[in-house]
Amino acid sequence: MTAIHPTRGKVGMICLITAESCIFLTFVVAYLFYIGKSATGPQPAEVLGLGLVLVNSIALISSSFTAIAAVRTLERGEAARCWLWLAITIGLGACFVGGTVVEWSGLMHDHGLYPSTNLFGTTFYSLVGLHLFHVIVGLMLLSTVLVLGVLGCVKPRHAHAVDLVSWYWHFVDAVWIVVFVTVYLVGR
Repeated sequence: MTAIHPTRGKVGMICLITAESCIFLTFVVAYLFYIGKSATGPQPAEVLGLGLVLVNSIALISSSFTAIAAVRTLERGEAARCWLWLAITIGLGACFVGGTVVEWSGLMHDHGLYPSTNLFGTTFYSLVGLHLFHVIVGLMLLSTVLVLGVLGCVKPRHAHAVDLVSWYWHFVDAVWIVVFVTVYLVGR
């Protein structure tokens, strides 16, 4: 019987996702530990709304489906459709980033919540900011694939590599679900 071994790329991505998951877990635990312990300043229930965050969440989660569509179309040899799906994925991710900027602007200007305001501000911006950083890294990776694809450097035979990039994107989306539940539902 021949053993089937995962590729180096898959092992590498699994290791990266595992390590990043540990980092996020630390930030989630810190957020939950310190929630409600701020003696001054705005508290989560006073400043965190669900409207914009729900729209952002729908955009980000939807982007996982468009990323899947991009990989599947590339596997079928439909490169042009792949780049369209990838562009939509990037657009949805950019909407999430823009929505987060709008949310943070409101929190800072309307409610005076900064990272240095209190424990809530510190843990909120640390956890959500860590996730935002990962979204931006994912967008840079996806954008690189898109540009290289449009230039003709990424071919259907590279679908496995594009799929690995999508694994990172799915990880970012899955982490958002945990962050959303932690910050906007449990931690309010």
